[in-house]
Amino acid sequence: MCTSIAMNTEDFYFGRTMDIEYSFDENVVFTPRNYPIAFRRNDTLYRHYALLGMASVREGYPLYAEAVNERGLCIAGLNFPDNAYYPPKEDPVKQNIAPFELILWLCSKCASVTDVKALLSSTHLVNIPFSEDLPTAPLHWHIADRAGSIVLESTQSGMEIYDNPVGVLTNNPAFSFQTTNLCQYMNLTTSCPQNCFSNIKSLIPFGQGLGSFGLPGDYSPASRFVKAAYLSMNSVCDKDEMSSVSQLFHILDSVSMIRGSVITNRQLYDTTTYACCMNATKGRYYYKTYSNSQLTAIDIWRENLDTEALKTYPFASNQQIAWAN
Repeated sequence: MCTSIAMNTEDFYFGRTMDIEYSFDENVVFTPRNYPIAFRRNDTLYRHYALLGMASVREGYPLYAEAVNERGLCIAGLNFPDNAYYPPKEDPVKQNIAPFELILWLCSKCASVTDVKALLSSTHLVNIPFSEDLPTAPLHWHIADRAGSIVLESTQSGMEIYDNPVGVLTNNPAFSFQTTNLCQYMNLTTSCPQNCFSNIKSLIPFGQGLGSFGLPGDYSPASRFVKAAYLSMNSVCDKDEMSSVSQLFHILDSVSMIRGSVITNRQLYDTTTYACCMNATKGRYYYKTYSNSQLTAIDIWRENLDTEALKTYPFASNQQIAWAN
C-alpha cells in the first residue's frame, strides 16, 4: 500500500506512509558523497550527491524506500503489484538499471526532476533481483522537487513517465486511472454546499463539512488517492517549518492504516509502520512510527558529506513521551 505527497510552503516538503504487514529491517540511512555505489550493469559511482532516507542495508548496500538528496530531489517507491513489469532482457543501447538501484541511480546523479527526465530517457529498467532471497519488488515511483513531480511506471506496455500535477501517489490501479478518477469528485467543496437538488427551500445544510460529503474514507488505493489529493490541494497552513511539517503529517494521518483495519490474504495486518516528512529544501528527514508518535529528525547538513561510509540511525520504534512534570 502506501501514500506519498509533495507539498510546497516556504520550503518544499515530501512525505509518505509506509503501509506494510512486516518490518524490512528499516533504518534511516545517510549515504555520503564518496560512498562507492555499485551498479550491477554500470560502473561503480565513486563521487555523487549525498542522500538521506529510510532504507534496509543489505551486504553494506542501502536499499532505499524513499530518499532526499542534498539538492532537494525526493523519490519514493510505492507498491504496484500485478501492474509492475521489468523486462528480463537488457537494452544494448541504454543504461541498464535494476529496480532496487533506481533511487540511488537517480538521487546520486540528478539535482532536479528535469535532470531525472533526461537521465530516464537513456535508462532501461531490467529485472535483476538483489539476491535469491530478496526478489524484485513490484514498484512505481513518485519523484518530486520544488518545481513539480512525476510518476514513473514500468509495465508490460513499457516505461512511462507521467507529469503529476496533483502531487500524490498511492498504488493500483495505474496513475492514469487515478487522475481520471478524480473527475468523479469535482463536486466536492470545502465551502458550505449550495442546494442543487431542487427548489425546496427547506433543504439547508445541517452541519459543517457537508460540502465534502462523498469524500472516500476507505483504505483502497483509489480512495486514498482521492482523499490525499483533496486534503493536500486544499491544505492551508503557516509557511514556517514546524507548521508545514505538522500539516503534512496531519494529511498523512488521514490515510494511515490502523492495525486490524486491513487484513491481507495471508492473514497479516496491513499497518502504517512509519510515516515520514522530508524538508527537501533544508535536507531534514522527520519520521514517526506506529508505536512512537513523537517525531525523530535527522539533518543531512549536520553530517560530513565528504566521507565514504554509510551512517545508520536506529529506528525509533519505542514510544517517547515528553513529560511535563
